[in-house]
Amino acid sequence: MTRAERLARHPRGWPLRWRLAAVSAGLTMVILVVFAIVIGRLAQDRIRDDFEEDLQNAAGQIATEIEVATATGGTLRISGPDLEKMAMADAAVVRILTADGEVLIAAPGNAELGDPSQSVRSVGDLSVAAAPVITNSIGAPQRFVQYARDDEEIDATTERLWLFLGAGVLAGAALAALAGFVVASRAMRPISDLTATAREIASTRDPSRRMPQPDTGDEVAELAGTLEEMLEGLDAAQAEREQMMQAQRDFVADASHELRTPLTSILANLELLEGSLAREAERAAQSDDDAATVSSALRSSRRMSRLVSDLLLLARADAGRAAPRRECDLAQLARNAVDEVRPIAGDREIDFDADMPVAVNGNPDELHRMVSNLLDNAVRHTPDGSRIAVQVGRDDGRARLVVADDGPGLPDGQEEHVFERFARGSGPADRAADGGTGLGLAIVRAVARGHGGEVTAGRAEDGGARFEIFLPAASLAYETDRVETSRND
Repeated sequence: MTRAERLARHPRGWPLRWRLAAVSAGLTMVILVVFAIVIGRLAQDRIRDDFEEDLQNAAGQIATEIEVATATGGTLRISGPDLEKMAMADAAVVRILTADGEVLIAAPGNAELGDPSQSVRSVGDLSVAAAPVITNSIGAPQRFVQYARDDEEIDATTERLWLFLGAGVLAGAALAALAGFVVASRAMRPISDLTATAREIASTRDPSRRMPQPDTGDEVAELAGTLEEMLEGLDAAQAEREQMMQAQRDFVADASHELRTPLTSILANLELLEGSLAREAERAAQSDDDAATVSSALRSSRRMSRLVSDLLLLARADAGRAAPRRECDLAQLARNAVDEVRPIAGDREIDFDADMPVAVNGNPDELHRMVSNLLDNAVRHTPDGSRIAVQVGRDDGRARLVVADDGPGLPDGQEEHVFERFARGSGPADRAADGGTGLGLAIVRAVARGHGGEVTAGRAEDGGARFEIFLPAASLAYETDRVETSRND
């Protein structure tokens, strides 16, 4: 069982409205239980007292209505109400007996009720009350009426009382839980709105969104106001950071652009100087030291020029400065890049596969640079004799470019790292130190994303590196025109 599941089962993991409803129901149930116990005990005692009072009243009434006299010859004569009918009417037992316990009359039957007592007492399942019989005979022995009824009726009444009180406690607790849930839901609704808005801000990363402000002046409104102030501060900080970043991007782009002019001039002068020194060296047969110095400076200048060009392209991509675009053939651009790289590929074999033109809407120079960088990367990181495969085609309505090799491949876990700026590889086949800037694959990703596409790196079927680019394809009219033109030629 996970920690989230354990918390969900524990009350601390319940939603707040559930916990408030549970607390409300629990407190209400405790109060109602105490109230029910007190009321139940009082009502039970009252019912018992009323029952015993009824017994005593019934016994006293019978005693007042009975007349006992001694007839001539010592015969006992009892006159008064019909005890049989009275007993049957109340499902009771009625007896007339002497103080010594001698039963004179018993209706119904001669149930054993014990000796007469002035207080109500229990005998088995019966409650018994006794009352003295008033007689006019002087010197006659005292006689008593015993009146007994079963406790079943009073027990049933008591059970109904406790059942009613228990049902009332449960119903009160349920109503308290429902009321607590409703009140908690209404109280938590502003917090739910704040949570939903905060979740949207977290997913969109847009601090310019505003928090809903409750109309109340309670703690929730204070929380909403505090969050609003925090978002305003974050929005202002993000705006300042974006301004600074945009200014930095503009500076890098402008600086790179401005550096290209003097570097181009230096390259042109060094190339002229190199040619002049070479001609003079041939005529004068002088030392090649000056020519070597100029050649070294020329190589460094060319490296600086490539680096500035790479930085300019990346800076323009970061600053959102899109170069002019038009419909072009990605297959033809890839073919031209392959033709340019073949002379410097050495013993490496480069295979090109493109059955038909693949139209994309983009900048031809940037797309050509993207393909050239992939090929240059494959050449730099594969040994002599390796095979490099280039495929261009359509896949699910998108333009697809694949560059794969059978070299050592990418190190594990470096599929995303290789697209970082100034990232360099390592290994026996790596020749990146011979003039690479470490920006080639970063430019590949910047161009792909700038054209609405994406690039991924992985392992080829032969174990080497595999780079796959998807770009939005243009209309098929351009490709049809290219096919018709090639057929006419």
